[in-house]
Amino acid sequence: MGRDGRGVAPASETSIQITFQYRGRRCREKIQLKPTAANLKRAERHRAAILVSIEAGTFDYAATFPDSPNAARFADQPGQVMTVEKYLSEWLASQKKHLKASTYDGYRKIVNFQLIPHLGKMTLASIKRRDIKEWLDGKNATNKRLANIQSVLRKALSDAVDDELIEDNPLAKWTYKKQEPPKSRDIVDPFTPDEQQAIIDKCLPAMANQVLFMLWSGLRTSELVALQWDDIDFRRGVIIVDKALTQAAKGEVEGTKTRAGRREVKMLGPARSALTAQKAHTFLAGGPVFLHPVKGTQWAGDQEIRKYWVPLLKRAQVRYRRPYQTRHTYASMMLSAGEHPMWVAQQMGHSDWAMIIRVYGKWMPSADEGAGTRAEEKFKAAI
Repeated sequence: MGRDGRGVAPASETSIQITFQYRGRRCREKIQLKPTAANLKRAERHRAAILVSIEAGTFDYAATFPDSPNAARFADQPGQVMTVEKYLSEWLASQKKHLKASTYDGYRKIVNFQLIPHLGKMTLASIKRRDIKEWLDGKNATNKRLANIQSVLRKALSDAVDDELIEDNPLAKWTYKKQEPPKSRDIVDPFTPDEQQAIIDKCLPAMANQVLFMLWSGLRTSELVALQWDDIDFRRGVIIVDKALTQAAKGEVEGTKTRAGRREVKMLGPARSALTAQKAHTFLAGGPVFLHPVKGTQWAGDQEIRKYWVPLLKRAQVRYRRPYQTRHTYASMMLSAGEHPMWVAQQMGHSDWAMIIRVYGKWMPSADEGAGTRAEEKFKAAI
């Protein structure tokens, strides 16, 4: 059954060996076919196709024989034989020392639960845009979620290019998006003044200070639980916000999520009163401003506050809204009182006031009947 001189011969009862010359070397590769007469003919045709592609300069050893030791030997770049799973596992480990704990945790989840399960068996160099597009098109996820997945993969592939593992990054300057229906408005459901007072009345003293401060500072929960006494400047009347503590950080204080998040918040009267009263509870320790009112430990994040918040609102007989609604309450109070949207945006840590207009527009006072007349009177003489 042999095919001596034709480069094809039985190798075992279940395989056929193909022999050919490539880049001045004799190569022998096995294909898993029972060496019947028909299969040997098939192997001859396969070998002939290889010879044609070698002659044309289009032969891809790694793609044709991905499990062969020769694939690495003839690869122009390591990424032609390195699997995505191997690369991403090593890349993720290398990123840990460069990222905030919460950011790393987000990377880890995307790599381990999204990228490796779907792309892990592919070689690094074989990833194409169409592969990503087809995969993401079938996912039931928002464009924001899809963008997060692509952001991690794009960064990983960019590093692979820098390390000369692959020639180019298929995700460079490209992001796949789905057609989505118009976004609904963010749900803003502020606490009324009566509800605010009812909640405070049912709090232990230290928690009453925290709730009052939350309502009159607009801090995010992650910023609130990371707040230290040396962040409070009573003389200048500002609260310095430059840290955050998230659930993913597991007790490790990090910088704020965005550059705009690092800010100084004006200490309004009720917030100052809350902080002054809170001194009796935590000031001498010199650490976090607000602690769990029962445990006396630093809040671990939003989830732990919610566990305390649910029964608190029940005792106050106030319809449940999550603690983050205190931030919405702050914004709605400021805007409905006529404070400038840009000032409110700066106080809340937004880079511009577009989000303020979109989310809180209904709380902004409508123009008065005389709107425009002041400008008219001032400038009409020049017309």
